[in-house]
Amino acid sequence: MRINKYIASCGVCSRRKAEEFIKNGFIKVNGEVCTSLATDIDEKKDKVFLNDQEISLQEEKVYYMLNKPKGYVTTMSDDRNRKSIVDLLGDLDKRVFPVGRLDYDSEGLLLLTNDGELTNHLTHPRYAVPKKYVVKVEGEMKESELAVLRAGVVVDGVRYNKCKVKLVKFENNISKMEIVLDEGKNREIRRMFQAIGRDVIFLKRVEMAGVKLGGLKRGEIRPLKPFEVEMLKQFEVE
Repeated sequence: MRINKYIASCGVCSRRKAEEFIKNGFIKVNGEVCTSLATDIDEKKDKVFLNDQEISLQEEKVYYMLNKPKGYVTTMSDDRNRKSIVDLLGDLDKRVFPVGRLDYDSEGLLLLTNDGELTNHLTHPRYAVPKKYVVKVEGEMKESELAVLRAGVVVDGVRYNKCKVKLVKFENNISKMEIVLDEGKNREIRRMFQAIGRDVIFLKRVEMAGVKLGGLKRGEIRPLKPFEVEMLKQFEVE
């Protein structure tokens, strides 16, 4: 098994993150530092270490949904001592990691798993996994502004893909919209709206790969249902 896939299958991180660990010299195989992504691992004989801690393949894969509140970082630890999603996992006895991210000021659906392969497919741009958000801005959004977003905008030299966006309602000087993206750039939605002179005042992810947040309360976590896991796994097909 290729080394990045092996590390992801151990449930410690995604395959892309595993590649970073390898390139940065954090991985040892049989006591020797390994920096080659082409390394193959014999799971029956080889011993693999991450930061000098041996890791091994996990047999049971687990899948959870968290309704992340605003004011939490999507990391398992934070060097600035901000509240982390770890604080919301309670007595969860499985080691999991987030599928993608939601920024500190955003809330909503966040998937958690120890399935590194699935995480790679759900977060890699190649697979164009759709994600739906509810967005609010002050003032009335014009159709011409929505058209610019649909066509894709350029921010600081970076082009953002076309997206689906519709105005749900305008009330009390607040425009509420639904937007569907198939990318995952950092702070993508906020930057897209800033490009047309709008500041996002509320941002919530409500659906990913067909799996919906539903009525899960802020800060609550639940296991995914079997049919939801199957919906996610359709993106594992090459």
